[in-house]
Amino acid sequence: MLDAQLRREIVLTTENRTGLLAEISRLLADMGINLLSIVVIAVDEFAIIRLLASSHSHASDALRGMGFSVEERDVVVMELPHYPGFLSRISEALARKDVSLIDLHATVSEEGSTGVVVFSCSDNGRRAVQMLRGR
Repeated sequence: MLDAQLRREIVLTTENRTGLLAEISRLLADMGINLLSIVVIAVDEFAIIRLLASSHSHASDALRGMGFSVEERDVVVMELPHYPGFLSRISEALARKDVSLIDLHATVSEEGSTGVVVFSCSDNGRRAVQMLRGR
């Protein structure tokens, strides 16, 4: 059985500028908030920043206080064994249940035995979490 969790991700769409990530990460660090996951996508003058924080509500409030427009969405967070083919087994299981992936990011150290996968999907994650937990 897998430990799939439904979490809330913070999504910022903002002006792309030098030092943006430094400002955000300093604000959260000064508040004692850990970043569990972050994705930055910069396209021309815009940036999309998606992050999971150790204290979701405090991070959201702080970012709003800095003037960011904060959106939130459900994502599935899983820790997976690190060996060839495990991600394909998960993605194939989701496809068989007609759950479409919207986006996904994952990381693992080369020597690590597990990796972390964060994804959003067509059913906002609820059915995916139940299926991945074996329920």
